[in-house]
Amino acid sequence: MIDISKGRKFVKHVVPGIIKPAHILWNEVIGFLFICIGVLASPSAIRNIRNFDGDPKSIFRVGLSLSFVLIMIAFGTSSFLKARRIARK
Repeated sequence: MIDISKGRKFVKHVVPGIIKPAHILWNEVIGFLFICIGVLASPSAIRNIRNFDGDPKSIFRVGLSLSFVLIMIAFGTSSFLKARRIARK
């Protein structure tokens, strides 16, 4: 007969040791992807700024592209900071 209490003890000791590094890695990978998306979108934002001529359509394009780049980089940075907080616990 299999002793279930030994299996529970094993899971109690091993799972926390696996979950924490996996959580840190997940946040780092997500942060990297968000920053990559922000960096890849920045040439479009720069192009929209250079083509800015003052009409409402141009203002909307500049605002939308800049906000997208800034949001992606902010999400990436916050994800890296969250991974760092998890690692310090």
